[in-house]
Amino acid sequence: MRKFRLSTTTLALLCAVSLGALGTADARPGGGSSIGSRGSHTWSAPPRTSITPGWARPMDQSATPRPSPNYGNTPGYAAPRPMPGFGAPAYRQSYPVRHPFLSGFAGGFLGAGLFGLLSGHGFMSGMGGGTSFFGFLLQVLIIGGLIAFFLRRLGGNRGQTIPTGLSSTGGTTPFSGASGSTPVTLNNDDYLSFQRLLLDIQAAWSAQNMRALSSMATPEMTGYFNAQLSDLASRGARNIVSNVRFLRGDLSEAWREGTLTYATVAMNYSMTDVTTDSLGNVIDGSSTEPVTVTELWTFVRADGRGNWILSAIQQAG
Repeated sequence: MRKFRLSTTTLALLCAVSLGALGTADARPGGGSSIGSRGSHTWSAPPRTSITPGWARPMDQSATPRPSPNYGNTPGYAAPRPMPGFGAPAYRQSYPVRHPFLSGFAGGFLGAGLFGLLSGHGFMSGMGGGTSFFGFLLQVLIIGGLIAFFLRRLGGNRGQTIPTGLSSTGGTTPFSGASGSTPVTLNNDDYLSFQRLLLDIQAAWSAQNMRALSSMATPEMTGYFNAQLSDLASRGARNIVSNVRFLRGDLSEAWREGTLTYATVAMNYSMTDVTTDSLGNVIDGSSTEPVTVTELWTFVRADGRGNWILSAIQQAG
């Protein structure tokens, strides 16, 4: 019996070492990674909030394809202008911008004058027939004044920019979605739903209840959860999250795309996060010391039907 107990203890230690080497910390739902989709905002950083003052970590896994390098032709993404000194030359206009009407107007005057000189009738001979040098200078000054006048009138509005983008509902940075997305306002019932989903998803995760998880998350997120639980099971491990307490939350942004409404919320919560082996021995975490986590959870719902469900989890920067 002593040898058996020794063998069992040795096996448990070996399992703990191997599982620890494979990385079971952050075994909570999402595995401490940034996963899921946020519609056209998937590859854009969520606006900062009071509890997430730094940028969120970009997606590690997502069913939404990354935008092509040619951002200008990709719907929903602005074409970024390279910044000087950051791997790209400063933006420089290749040729001066010309007003089509002004170019034709001035070109007509100059063309007529040059034609007059070449034909021997003097510069702009048709405008008074000046043949002296003084008359020539006078006509040049008149033409120069006319060109300057039209430059001021037709070019006066140049340099004015039309503001683009809308302020996000809850963040401090410009609304960064696609042109087809518009900001929306949430109510208290929405925030209560987000808190409830946080607690219910953690409970279903600990119970390894995939059916319950699939009713509270998108198929994409359900697939990630299933793969994570299967990976733990293949190692002979199980993650149990308990005593989950929602501490505070802050809306990052909420928007609508077509018939879908999205909301990204910074969630700060505490929990007891324990990973055990097949014999029930704790191999990671503590059953007595709670941990505090801050993540950005994105929820989605179809307008007019259905409830909010989880579509992405991102780690705070």
